[in-house]
Amino acid sequence: MELGGRAVGGGNFHGAPGTQSEVGEEIFVAIDSGIIRRIWPFVAPYKKELAFAVIAVLAFVATQVCIPYAIRLAVDSIVGKPGSFDLNSVLSAFVFLIILNAASSYLQETTAARLAQKVIFDLRKAMFVHLQKISLSFMDKTHVGRIMSRLQGDVNALQEFFETSIAATGDLVLLFGIIGMLLAMEWRLALLSLTVIPVLVAIRAVWLPWAKSAFSRARDTSSIVNGALAENIGGVRIVQGSRREAANLRDFSEKVDDNYRAHLAASFASQIMVPAVDILMGAATAVVIVIGGKMVSDGSIDIGVMVAFIFYVQRFFDPIRTVSMQYTMMQRATASGKRIFEVLDVPIALEDKPIAKNIAANELSLTFENVSFGYRPGRPVLKGVSFTVAPSEVVALVGPTGSGKTSIAALAHRFYDVWDGRVLINDIDVRDLKQASIGANVAIVLQDPFLFTGTVLENILYATAASREAAIDAARAVRAHEFIMSLPNGYDTHLEQRGQNLSIGQRQLLSFARALCADPKILILDEATASIDSFVEAEIQQALRTLLTGRTSIVIAHRLATVRDAHRIIVLRDGAILEQGSHTDLLNNDGVYAAMYRRNISSFDDD
Repeated sequence: MELGGRAVGGGNFHGAPGTQSEVGEEIFVAIDSGIIRRIWPFVAPYKKELAFAVIAVLAFVATQVCIPYAIRLAVDSIVGKPGSFDLNSVLSAFVFLIILNAASSYLQETTAARLAQKVIFDLRKAMFVHLQKISLSFMDKTHVGRIMSRLQGDVNALQEFFETSIAATGDLVLLFGIIGMLLAMEWRLALLSLTVIPVLVAIRAVWLPWAKSAFSRARDTSSIVNGALAENIGGVRIVQGSRREAANLRDFSEKVDDNYRAHLAASFASQIMVPAVDILMGAATAVVIVIGGKMVSDGSIDIGVMVAFIFYVQRFFDPIRTVSMQYTMMQRATASGKRIFEVLDVPIALEDKPIAKNIAANELSLTFENVSFGYRPGRPVLKGVSFTVAPSEVVALVGPTGSGKTSIAALAHRFYDVWDGRVLINDIDVRDLKQASIGANVAIVLQDPFLFTGTVLENILYATAASREAAIDAARAVRAHEFIMSLPNGYDTHLEQRGQNLSIGQRQLLSFARALCADPKILILDEATASIDSFVEAEIQQALRTLLTGRTSIVIAHRLATVRDAHRIIVLRDGAILEQGSHTDLLNNDGVYAAMYRRNISSFDDD
């Protein structure tokens, strides 16, 4: 099947590992940096869960702020400070705070996790729905591994951030609560102990740009590795047949090594702030002990205040450490969120017009009216092609690879829109028809039939809601019933990935049964017999006659012997029609088709 110059699977894009030029990365549109604003529509439906989580976080923060103060009151009571509270009452309040702290911590964690799971589910579903709608030109240029990386790895990174972000917000509130308590108890000692903050701000100012770059590079290199892995697994037969294992391993090892170094740098950036915060916490604690001890000795403050200060200073750096770690998650989530929304921002090139119609007629004609089309600007594949396929007529398209045959099939199903001219179904431009209606009335059977994981029956009924009996009737009609019944569980036999436990001929017969069961009005066979051997071809040809009867059909074929019975044969070369007519007429004309036919028959005779 010719590809008309398309960049299939991103194979025409080359660049150094990790660069944006590799495998079609440049086709994603640029988006703004307001990731949180973009994510909010996915959070908005769960406002109640969010409010409950925030309340739980605030309760947790309140207990965290109150516990050191309760310790101060206990110390004051123990040392017998005048006017202090009863020790038993203070201990009872302390136990209550501990229980409330544990309960609120549990509620905030579980609520935030449930909320994150719901948001991520909706986000992943939105990506899947969008990928189902975007044009095939996007899929032609993008590695499956890259898309999977965004659907899985990037979404998981965002989920990790969501699950901890609410708690991190509570840590910020806790930070200000602790500062308030320190200033309220002894403002001079509070200011001295907080002198380390400017140092922390300076460290973070240097750290942030470097960390952001490291996290972004780690995500990009992971995507490249996933893309290379998916490509090599998908093409494993070609790899083994060409004995490219060693060369591919070297290439993959380079990408993995680049990914390894990128993740080491990201991990280092993630962890470097923790010891920095610990050093600053030790310095602040030393200030409290030295200066606070002198203030206790000269009677400026009580021993309970100093003890509370030590607890508060340690707790003060706990949220700083947590927020520092959360920032690394936020950087990963920001990079991942950008990549996710790059997918969601890929424009849907083919959308139904508000006035789009359904196909209502039972008999359909298909017309190409001066159609020009290509996959890349300035490189047309079809050049002013015009022809009509009448209702129930079988038209064959023949010509060398790259002549535009498969492009005609793709345009008939409106997988792409034409550059110039029109494609008409019953004199209605396909751009004025609903895509669902086109899909229900136009079917394509490909050279390499794609079968999905599931049973034989599920594959036959994939494009229709017909009954089991209808599927069996369709299988009988295309002569697939006999081999299906020879399978271990008949129609309920589970197929391996892409039906690899069946022969190519059996897979093709199943694709015929699937098309017949869907009962399309227009049927396109794109090299449907190209991979079939001569022993199976006779059976396939009988199945084709059943499949084509009464349908408006286009048959694309290299084997000219398979199209002799077509009502009309159109010969294409370089995107233009050279000649057309019946098999007999074209042979009598002794033109391009006659020469092709003689060469074709001669090659079979030689075989």
